Amino acid sequence: MLVNYNKTYQALFANTANEITGGIDKRYNDVDYFFHLKETNRKLADENARLHNLVATNFEGPDSTRKKHVDTLYKDTTGRGRVFTWMPAKVVNNSVSQENNFITIFRGSKQGVTKDMAVVGPDGIVGRVVLVSDNYARVMSLLNRNSKVSVMLKKGAYSGIAEWDGKDAAHVILKGITKSAQVQKGDTILTSNLSGNFPPGLMVGTVAAIETDQASNFYTLRVKTATNFFNLQYAYLVLNEMWAEQKVLEAQTPQNQ
Repeated sequence: MLVNYNKTYQALFANTANEITGGIDKRYNDVDYFFHLKETNRKLADENARLHNLVATNFEGPDSTRKKHVDTLYKDTTGRGRVFTWMPAKVVNNSVSQENNFITIFRGSKQGVTKDMAVVGPDGIVGRVVLVSDNYARVMSLLNRNSKVSVMLKKGAYSGIAEWDGKDAAHVILKGITKSAQVQKGDTILTSNLSGNFPPGLMVGTVAAIETDQASNFYTLRVKTATNFFNLQYAYLVLNEMWAEQKVLEAQTPQNQ
């Protein structure tokens, strides 16, 4: 009767009832949440995965840009230079500890890559393309026992062959430089005009040591590579657009002439 006919008691009763039922509801919800916690966490994990998959960094395509470079150092009588096409590519795999090291780049035939294209890093030459798939290419590293590159001394333009001896990933061996060349430590080594797939004048490295064989008329030079193969992240593929024609012509040359 006090509650039904007295507003003060009605308000007090309602507040007390709400406190009691609210406490009961909270305990019930806590128990219910505990039993559904696993399902809730699964849904949150699924939602987080969905949001992560929407982040822009998860989406990447092979670079398809091209840039033409005109070789102004070697011109014909009409003043026209050889044209090279440069294509940037991301390095996705790289070995340095094997005798025959290879590099995988994220750019393939669909983006214009062909076999025998030269590969150049930000600081110097890297290698040559030997295999191509739709979106990837396999590069024979300069640190490969089968790699041979025609190079020259910047001072005097004496040429020789740079190859790797399988020992030190920071150095290659240069053979064929005649002893008439006045070689010194620190001399710059560049790709020569005999490299074919490599544009001439690209950085190879610097002379680190000079070995003299009394029984030979040539030096054996130890060259510190300009490219740091331990942290190679990006490279350029270089297409000599005249190289295919040159190879066809040389293949057709009669052997008895």
